[in-house]
Amino acid sequence: MLTFEQIKMARAALGWSIQRLAEECLVSPRTIKRIEGEGLIDKVTPANLKLIRDAFEANGIEFFGDAESGPGVRIRRK
Repeated sequence: MLTFEQIKMARAALGWSIQRLAEECLVSPRTIKRIEGEGLIDKVTPANLKLIRDAFEANGIEFFGDAESGPGVRIRRK
């Protein structure tokens, strides 16, 4: 499962604003702000998390780790 830290890190790695992520994944900017600002990832629907993850992965982001072991992201080399 994604963590709110991974979402913030992935967005930063790509240089995306919240608005850009919202456009890429078709999830409202308000939802993304709530995830990042309030850490409410457990309140997000699985469908929205999948949209967010899919948008990042389509743009070269790989996720690793978890909340227990230390969440991280990296950009795949082309």
